[in-house]
Amino acid sequence: MKTITSRVDSLDVMRGLTIFLMLFVNDLYEPGVPHWLVHASANENSIGLADLVFPAFLFIVGVSVPFAIEARRKKGAGMKQLLAHILVRTISLLVIGVLILNGSERINQELTGMGKLVWLFLLYTSIFLIWNKGAGFLHKPLGRKGVLIVLLKTAGFLLLICLIWKFRGGTPEHPTWLRHGWWGILGLIGWGYLAAALTYVLAGRKILYCVLLWLLALLLNIAGLSGLLDFMGQGWLVDILGVWLGGNVPTLTLAGLVVGMLLKREVFAGSGFVSRLALLGLFCLVLGFGLRHWFIFSKIIGTPSWAMVCVGVSMLVLAGLYYIIDIKGKRFWARPFGWTGRNALTTYLAPDMIYFVVWYFGWPLFFYKQPMWVGWVIGGSLLWAVAMLFYARLLAVLHIRLRL
Repeated sequence: MKTITSRVDSLDVMRGLTIFLMLFVNDLYEPGVPHWLVHASANENSIGLADLVFPAFLFIVGVSVPFAIEARRKKGAGMKQLLAHILVRTISLLVIGVLILNGSERINQELTGMGKLVWLFLLYTSIFLIWNKGAGFLHKPLGRKGVLIVLLKTAGFLLLICLIWKFRGGTPEHPTWLRHGWWGILGLIGWGYLAAALTYVLAGRKILYCVLLWLLALLLNIAGLSGLLDFMGQGWLVDILGVWLGGNVPTLTLAGLVVGMLLKREVFAGSGFVSRLALLGLFCLVLGFGLRHWFIFSKIIGTPSWAMVCVGVSMLVLAGLYYIIDIKGKRFWARPFGWTGRNALTTYLAPDMIYFVVWYFGWPLFFYKQPMWVGWVIGGSLLWAVAMLFYARLLAVLHIRLRL
């Protein structure tokens, strides 16, 4: 049996592959591509490629939790340190997600006193200043480099506070400030990560408890969409913990957590893990299609049928990648995705800053977005996604890497 004692390359590759597909589907010009490539509408009862990508990322977040937490334990982290790290990371994701959501969808440019693209560009600048990897200076003598890092992070915090203070939404008659709404993409990742990380730490690494909580999340998803939780109303608790109570996001990350715990067990390593994971993935697919009799496939609604199909697909993809990369050792083809998987947040956010600059100045960089040229649209977005992988790699070489 093969014991999992080091980094599992297929996890990085799958994480990087999902980021690559996110960049691709987010760049697509929808009027010019086949419908199966983009998001299905809320009541369509269908799953497009874009509907599979984000849940795959949530799944891999859960898979990675046991490895990340055990790595911290090996460095001497106790329960208090682990909980503090989980909380800080979650809050960081929630804050960034809510700020991006408000800047993208709710900003009133006149009330804020600056254009939407300018506000967002400055927001991203503050994010890269604050959360850029380099916090090691906190435990070492400062020196010149440490002083520079302190100054840059301080500038980032001051810029972020200024942007938050200036932000206004709504209308002149009814101005509004920041609102969390659906928390944004990174906010949903934060809630999903918190569910998986707390489950793993507090369950004492007992897989049975994690499986039961995964099933509980699925039952909450079913109950919520069946109207069985309507008695809870819309109080502040439901408003804040709605992502958990809805069950959909935790279903995805807790499924990944269970898979990650199986992968860390020696008895499931190697080919045994691949066959068991493939069977579990097929079971989840069958369950998802069975639930379709009562709940349509819908990412926007967050149905349990959609969630279980996405879990099943993610398990099958991971099983295939693990077999090819970690068992057969065929890694060379996947190197760009591996880089991306180890630098996922930077690769996801950095391209947006290019968008903001190009849109602000009106440069014709995205000339391939033409409704009558399907090949141009798809090819252009694929080329953009590939270019962004190497762009993020360049940023990493320049020591620009986000780390929460």
